[in-house]
Order: sequence, then C-alpha cells, then structure tokens
Amino acid sequence: MSAPGGSVIVLDLDDTLYLEREFVRSGYAALGGWMQQRFGVTDFAERAAWVFETGDRSRVFDAVLAGYGLETQAGLIATLVSLYQCHSPQIALAPDAAAWLEQHRHRTRLAIITDGPAATQTNKLRALGLDGGGIAPLVCTGQWGRAYWKPHHRGFEHVMAHYRCAGSDCVYVADNPAKDFIAPRALGWRTVQIVRPGAIHAAATVGEGLGADTVITSFDALDDWLAARGAAGPVHFAGQ
Repeated sequence: MSAPGGSVIVLDLDDTLYLEREFVRSGYAALGGWMQQRFGVTDFAERAAWVFETGDRSRVFDAVLAGYGLETQAGLIATLVSLYQCHSPQIALAPDAAAWLEQHRHRTRLAIITDGPAATQTNKLRALGLDGGGIAPLVCTGQWGRAYWKPHHRGFEHVMAHYRCAGSDCVYVADNPAKDFIAPRALGWRTVQIVRPGAIHAAATVGEGLGADTVITSFDALDDWLAARGAAGPVHFAGQ
C-alpha cells in the first residue's frame, strides 16, 4: 500500500527506527574491549552504562576514567569519542519499524533525515540494512557540518528538491519534539512523533505550536493516520 496521495514519508533514525540505547551499549562494549587491552580494566562498559543512566550523559567518559584514575591521560577522551563514533554498531530495527519498512520500502517514496557525525550515522544505516536501496535520499546532516543539524531547514529542503515536491506532500516521523518538527512544520510538512519505551528524548518538551501533529507509539498506527489525513484533504498549519 502506498501512502495516500503519493506522499513522501521521511523518517528520523535514532529512537525512531531503532532504540538509540542499543547504539550506546554497542559503543561502550566496543570501548570496553579496547580499554581492557590497553589498560587492563574489565568493567568499562558496565561503568559507562551506569553513568549514562544515572549521571551526566555529556561527561560519561570523564566520570569513568576518573574512577580508574586515568583522567589525566592526554588525549584519551578524544580517542574514546572517536572510537565510539566510528565503531561498527550491533543494533537492530525495532520490530514494528522493520515490518512497516518491509511493506513500504519499494512501494512508497521514502527518505531518511538524521543528525549526528556523518560517519556514525552512515555506520548505523549500514548496520540496520537501510543503505541497500528502496530509501533515498539518506540525508546525514553531519556531512554539511553541525550547523545544519535540525532544526535547520537544509535536510528537509534537500528531500523536497530530490522529489520535486511541495511541503504539503511530505510527512516527517521522528522522536524528539525539542528539535525534530520545527523545520518541517515551517515548510508545511505533516509531522508524527513516535514515542518508544526507553527512548532517550521521550520526555523532551517543546513550545506551543512546535510539536508534532500527532503522537504514535508504534509504526503499526502510522498508515491509519496517514489514510485519515489523506482523506481529510489539505492540512492547514498555523499562520498559513
């Protein structure tokens, strides 16, 4: 079944098609092997996961290294960040996302827009089997630099140019209301927030009028919403 009206369905990646915590755990496991080989420590992944869940997520490596007395090792944080970002992740599509993509991948106009370092996001796409055709373009905004991460318009405009379509033809499905829906709403897109148990940004808040048009908890509900909106005619946005 194609999306109503030939819509372009554009998907976020992290916590939309899979749980980002899987990538985090995968990265810590990869670093755990490296740290054991380099420094003889055996519980780096467990300590890092604990800090991630209970402490300051922006300083996970600092906290763990301090626990080992390694915080003064020159360049070690930068090395860990690089290894984490560039590792080959052990991750899998959420079952509902996998089933939806199986149905739509070669029958619906699809694209992905995702933030993050380009190499990291490319590795995720490869690990999830999303780079093998049927979804294009795959927009990793990091290829243009962090200034172009959402809520910048460039990724969304790139998809519109690729499909030569208007904003009213596009739907963006993503998880983080703090940044994901600002640009597409401004461009006239329809927007859907998916809230998964365990999602990192599930509790993020957003100003009035900047959130998604609807909230779902599974891709199982997406087609019904798309069909209902297609049957209802054009979507009218505030200020238009």
